Amino acid sequence: MAKLSFKFSIKDAKTEKLADTLLSVEKDTLLKSDKLTDEEIKNIPEDLFVPHALDEAAAEKTGYSSYSYWGSTVRTFRQNKMAVAMLGIILVILLFTFIQPYLPGQYDPNLINNDPVTGMQIMNEPPGEQFWFGTNAIGQDMWARIWAGTKNSLFIGFTVAIIQAFVGIVLGMIWGYVRATDFFFTELYNVISNIPTTIILILASYVMRPSIRTLIIAMCVTGWLGMARFIRNQVLIIRDQEFNMASRCLGTPVWRVITKNLLPHMVSVIMLQMALAIPGAIASEVFLTYIGLGVPLDIPSLGNLVDSGRALMMSPSLRYQLLFPAIMLSIITVCFYLVGNAFADAADPKNHM
Repeated sequence: MAKLSFKFSIKDAKTEKLADTLLSVEKDTLLKSDKLTDEEIKNIPEDLFVPHALDEAAAEKTGYSSYSYWGSTVRTFRQNKMAVAMLGIILVILLFTFIQPYLPGQYDPNLINNDPVTGMQIMNEPPGEQFWFGTNAIGQDMWARIWAGTKNSLFIGFTVAIIQAFVGIVLGMIWGYVRATDFFFTELYNVISNIPTTIILILASYVMRPSIRTLIIAMCVTGWLGMARFIRNQVLIIRDQEFNMASRCLGTPVWRVITKNLLPHMVSVIMLQMALAIPGAIASEVFLTYIGLGVPLDIPSLGNLVDSGRALMMSPSLRYQLLFPAIMLSIITVCFYLVGNAFADAADPKNHM
């Protein structure tokens, strides 16, 4: 017969009494078992039913968990090879926009290049050994302008995404959790959302001087509304769940309930919204430039590069001036979309191993 051992930790007299009771119950249950014969029951040694001393170190080990939310998120994200590759492309593009001006043989993006023999502008020079992406209508190097424009457009996109996320999360949390503010924010949302975003962008660009700062302000005036509305809906779903009710009953401050109970549940959706806001801001910049309200031409951006190339689209020999910035814009948009979706899935605890 296999030996059995029942271990109990003894800490005080009350616990010892409870342990003795449990030992007695276990022994009676074993003695009454139909699977043991009378002879086997008589041969059961008494020392099998001896309580053991308390081992606090062993008790701590049984409650230990090596789970890490961010560690599991990173491991899950790394399993998506396509998303990892897209993230690598984004990082390479972002890094190259900073180091490109310092590489040998690079031209200033606003420099008008002249032929050293004739003194004439090197206009609409096709891609070649000297100008890898060719030149534009006034002799500026397209290679340098595309990388400078990518840097400026990414700066606009990241800045707009961060501002929209911060304002949208703060106001959305208050809107969804504090019931007294629901009427005010709902009416504010209804009023502003019924005004076409295009009109607001146009008015802001007309009122202020055209610049990168103007574009950022114009996009952030109403851009936070979508994020705030989304966060508010997410808060309403989990606001009255048991763990939040328990926190309120214990007198936990509102700010702590929001930051500790609500916000961690929405990391995945927030990161997805931010990842999509970056190409969205770049697309808005391209649109404003298309209608003549973007940044000045002396500030390269993907918007004014695409707009300049659009006018030459019907000329086969000059289509490269639209093709190269459009390819860069497409790569950035697709990469951010795939990375955002993959990270949102990875940040969902239900997908953790």
